[in-house]
Order: sequence, then structure tokens, then C-alpha cells
Amino acid sequence: MLKEGYSSMSGLDMAILKNIEACKELGKITTSSMGPNGMNKMVINHLEKMFVTSKVSTITEQLEVMHPAAKMLVMAAKMQEQEGGDFTNFTIAFATELLKLAESLLRMGVHASDIVIGYKHAMEHALKILPELVCYTVEDVRDQGQLAKIIAPVVATKQFGYEDLLSGLIAEACIVAIPNAPAKPSLNTDSVRAVKMLGGNIHQSQCVRGMCLNRGPMGAVTKVVDAKIAVFGTSMEAMQTETKSTVLISNADELLDYNKSEERLLEEQIRGIKESGVNVCVSGGAISEMAMHFIEKYELLVCKVTSKWMLRRLCRATGATAVLRLGPVSPDEMGHCDTVELVEIGNRKCTLFRQDTEGSRIGTVVLRSSTINLLDDLERAVLDGVNCAKTICADPRCLAGAGATEIELAGRLTKLGDETPGLEQYAIKKFAEALEVVPRTLAENCGRDSTELISSLYATHQKGNQYAGVDIENQSVLPDVREKCIFDSYAAKASALRLASDVAITILRVDQIIMSKQAGGPKK
Repeated sequence: MLKEGYSSMSGLDMAILKNIEACKELGKITTSSMGPNGMNKMVINHLEKMFVTSKVSTITEQLEVMHPAAKMLVMAAKMQEQEGGDFTNFTIAFATELLKLAESLLRMGVHASDIVIGYKHAMEHALKILPELVCYTVEDVRDQGQLAKIIAPVVATKQFGYEDLLSGLIAEACIVAIPNAPAKPSLNTDSVRAVKMLGGNIHQSQCVRGMCLNRGPMGAVTKVVDAKIAVFGTSMEAMQTETKSTVLISNADELLDYNKSEERLLEEQIRGIKESGVNVCVSGGAISEMAMHFIEKYELLVCKVTSKWMLRRLCRATGATAVLRLGPVSPDEMGHCDTVELVEIGNRKCTLFRQDTEGSRIGTVVLRSSTINLLDDLERAVLDGVNCAKTICADPRCLAGAGATEIELAGRLTKLGDETPGLEQYAIKKFAEALEVVPRTLAENCGRDSTELISSLYATHQKGNQYAGVDIENQSVLPDVREKCIFDSYAAKASALRLASDVAITILRVDQIIMSKQAGGPKK
């Protein structure tokens, strides 16, 4: 019936348990990176580029995962990164734990369909309980202090010790990018950028209201106040004709006249730019030596931006429109910036487009550090913080962090399991047990006995204190995580719970794997 050379694996041992085993291996790699004390992974991809990070979305993206079940976990983490911007580690760790505990039920003789029904019931009940556990709501996302308070725990999981410094810079940049007009604020993550500058230390990092280009201006003019900006999406050089033609020159005078006419046309174009009120030009292509001569003559500040994405971002920051012709620009096409200047950060020349007054829609975090790998990891922490701010703009509710929410959910779901008749009660209890993976991993990563800590947490929660979590600094139970401002975004946590449960259920429903014969000849 099938093409010759196919392979088929079916049954409990061959399909379901093999899938679970592959997912457990992926979970082993990522779980040890959870929390502020999580370990970094050094990943060298197929291009021999090295990544040193504890961010799971980056790790799974660079690993070449071949097993189809493990690939589903990677896809769930990728989806969580897009939706919530964080909790990718939680998604993989929780899904892996669900599968690991399902394996013990399968070996006991519980059918996979009973486990799936129990897991679904537990997930629906957990999502109903979550709104009751909300412990903090951000009243004003444009308040830097409130926003930084929520961003700090997200940054701490990647850069423990620098969370206060980085969260303040990220919050400042995000507030610049949040529009003032609509009643419900929204944040475009593309409007907050991180610029990496090698050298110095992290404490020299700063936030710029506007944009920072990591190359200096090309001419002698290095500072313009109250800048009128023209953005050209084309090169600044003598125009090429669209048709091919041949010019016959019979003597030296004709050759000089031909060159002079070309120069005259270019000068008229640049004079027209100056007369239209522009004092800063940005080119998306090459700038010829002849064009530079006339730019110097008319005292224009000129920058070259080769990336079209950077050019679009600059247009958004200044309110300019990129034009595809060289010549005078209308006031509608012109952008405005309070100050455009050359600055030296470390030993590198940069151009700052700074908007000191209201009106900028771009915020830039300039990061400083001693190594490229650390700069890359700082950039990833900034992007996570920006994604957290975006989620908070959409849903300002927050849950208790440090494993407090998971232990409270586990306690309530265990009660639900006791009240549920039938075989699915075992699956509900295992779902509750799987939630312990967060406090257990946090405890293990800071060198604490996880069994003792989890029993202490359960005892504290049973006394009515639902905000008790793991204290990683003192290696004990933290009575109230709200005092330390350890919060998780409600929307991101709910999304991670849903995605992790869905992917675990999908893997458990697979009872047969059929693989076609690989195309092509034998391997080299």
C-alpha cells in the first residue's frame, strides 16, 4: 500500500514512549536554564556561530532538533515567544513534566485517552482559577516606575543583578514608543531598539529618545539643532539614464562640457534640497564624491543608512517620507528632529537623532559591555523586557511569581482530582504534580533541597498565604512575593499553560509513526 522503504512504529512502547523519551531529552537541556540562577548554554550552530545564553527560545532555535515530537515542543516554545514574549522555558519544562508523569500512568495501565481527558479537564479548570490569583494590576503603563517593576523579574531571569538598571532603561524606551492618543495603550515592539556598543561596562548603558545610528555623519557638519530631515531611498550621485545611448565626443572641449553639464545638474539638485529648508540628508544608497563636494558647499549634514529596515524606522522616528528622487522635498515629505549630532560612545562614532520634546515614537537602548557574547545576551534581555511591556499594555494584570502561582494551582487541582470520579482523576493529580516543576527547578538551580522546599511551600499555602514563593537569595520560602515585586504577566502565563498542555495532549494522542523513505541516494 505504501512506497517501498517506509518504516512504521506503533503501540505503547514503540510510538508513545519513544516520543515521550525524545521530549524528556529536550526538557533536560532547557530546564537547568530556568530562573535567575539558571545555567547558560553554549550553542554552536551549523554556521559555527556561538551563542552563550539561558534564553530557551534562542537555544531551541539554534539546536537542530530532528525528532518530530521534540520539534512540536520547539514549535510551542516559538509560538509562546511570539504571543507572550516570555515563559518559553516554562512551556517546554511544563510540557515535558506532563509527558514524564503521563509515562508513569501509561506503565500502570491507564489508557492514553483517559490521561488526555484528565489533562484537558485540569487545564480548563486551571485557566478558570488563574483570574482569582491576580495580585497586582498596572494602573498606568506610561508610569516608568510601575512598568519597570513588572519588567525587572523578566530581565532578572537572564541578567540577574542588573535587572534594576536594565528595567529602568527598557521602561523609559517603551514609554517613548507608546502613543499618547488612544485610550487603550499599545506598543509596537519594533519601535524599541537595542544598539550594541562594544567596550565600557553595563552601567554606561543609556536610553535615547529617538534613534542611534552606529556610524557617524559623512561630511564636516556634525551637529544640527532643529533639524529638517530629507530621507532619500536612493543614491546621492549623478543620475543614470533609463535608456542606453551612445555619446560621440570629437574633441576635449566637448568632453569638458559634457562633465560640466553633469556637475551642473547635480549641483542644482542639491541646491534645491537646501533651498527647500532641509539641513539634514539621509541616503539609503551610495554618496558619490561629487555629491559630497556640493553637500559640503551648501553645509548639509549627511548620513548613510544601508539597511532598508533602519531607513523605515528612521522615517517613523522623525515623521519623514522616504523619496525615490534626488531634488527638493515638500514640507509633507520632510521630517523633523530636535537635535542631530555626532557623539562618541567608547571609541566609536555614532549619529544621534534625538527628540527632546514629545513627538518621538522610537526609543533606543544603547548597551555597553566588554564582550560580544554578553552584548548579545543583554540585547535578548532587552527584547524580552519590551515583549513583557507589550503584553502588559494589552492586559495589565499580573500574577505572583517565584513559583507561588504554580503551587497554589497545584493545591487546588489536587482537591479537584480527589472530587473527580473515574480514571481521569489520576491524570488531574498528575497535572497538579507537574506544576511543581517550577518551584522544584528554581530550588535545584540555587542548590537547595527541592523536596523540603516544596513541602514548606505547600504548608504555607494551606495556611491561607497564596503569595508564598521561592526565595532564591536566602534559599528559603519567601512569605510574600509582592514585597519583592516578583510578578508574572497574567496573559503570558495563561498562554504558556495553554500551549504546554495542548502540545503534551497532542503528543499523547499519537499512537503510530509512519516515516517515508528519505529522498535521494545513500548518505555520504
